[in-house]
Amino acid sequence: MAAEQEKAEETKIETTGTRRAFWPQLWLHIQNISYLTMKELRSIRADPIMMVLVVYAFSVAVYTVANGATTEARDMTIGIVDEDHSTLSRQLLDVMKPPLFRKAVEISVDQVDPMMDAGQLVFVLEIPPRFERDLLTGHPTSMQLNVDATAMTQAGNGSGYIENIVTAEITKFLLSREIKAAMPVDFVTRVLFNPNLDSSWFTSVMQVINNITMLTVILTGAALIREREQGTVEHLLVMPLVPAEIMLAKIIANSLVILCAASLSLLFVVQWWLQIPITGSIPLFLFGAAIYAITVATLGILLGTITSTMGQFGLLVIPILMITQLLSGSTTPMESMPVWLRYGMQITSPTPHFVAFAQGVLYRGADLQILWPELVAIVVIGSVYLLFSLRRFRQVIFGG
Repeated sequence: MAAEQEKAEETKIETTGTRRAFWPQLWLHIQNISYLTMKELRSIRADPIMMVLVVYAFSVAVYTVANGATTEARDMTIGIVDEDHSTLSRQLLDVMKPPLFRKAVEISVDQVDPMMDAGQLVFVLEIPPRFERDLLTGHPTSMQLNVDATAMTQAGNGSGYIENIVTAEITKFLLSREIKAAMPVDFVTRVLFNPNLDSSWFTSVMQVINNITMLTVILTGAALIREREQGTVEHLLVMPLVPAEIMLAKIIANSLVILCAASLSLLFVVQWWLQIPITGSIPLFLFGAAIYAITVATLGILLGTITSTMGQFGLLVIPILMITQLLSGSTTPMESMPVWLRYGMQITSPTPHFVAFAQGVLYRGADLQILWPELVAIVVIGSVYLLFSLRRFRQVIFGG
């Protein structure tokens, strides 16, 4: 009994000693990570080209994309073949006016094909003879709209606009003649979250999200490649540091820079410069962006361990970023993709989940109670990335 009691006391002493040693060791790791993080921040500050890239990407690039890459139909060119020469046909000619259309031009039937082949007109509306008379007498009649579908965005949106304008003008004309227009369905449209259907409201925020992905990967991978090329990584190897501390410091430092730039971009570029309202919580968005930035930063570390030079890193990053951004739902809906590709992206990439999270927060004002599954998915994918990147980091940098 005495021996057993003595053994139990020794076990208790060892357990207590282990617990006491755990907290100093944890505090030492935290201190090492904080010192290395400050070193990484000073390295980023000492690289003026990289700082200019970050400032440009979150300011001028966001503004130019929001104002230049518009998807709504504006300044559309339209010609009208008026074979009726009636009051209604002249009204239809006058109603096609800026800013939706350029000044409508009246052309003949013989000019339709040559002008559309030359790209001078996107739309040609043909009004047949006796059009007004047939409407007034109740006879069936029709119009023809020719569309140049090579201008895909204008063709799709503009056709709907022209149909609505013509329908409204004909209804107005018939009511002025005290003729009740037959309207089988009366649509009432309520547009939520973007009342004016302004594409800049969408593209500006999506550009900020794309820049978070792109620059976090580039900055983190470039930081590792730069130290390998300059030989400064050998200095870290002789210090009492573990691989996880070095890797986490690079991830935290670069993620912190990107998050600061993204928050300033949302406040000063999107809200103040572009005058785009954000209905959701910016702190909640930054919380999710922090989790996402850490995840894609581990991807940058992983790519930095696969390549040995900055040129190789750039060639590897370009196709990966193109695929992740084009198939993330930031440019086209995820529902429009094949089912196998959609699920493949949602399983292997955190970007679709972050895009859904950002759209829910910034556009629709959703809270964490609705969007927590997206954050959980990012954490799970990020954990896999982190473990795999740490393994590669140990093998390549520490040789074991």
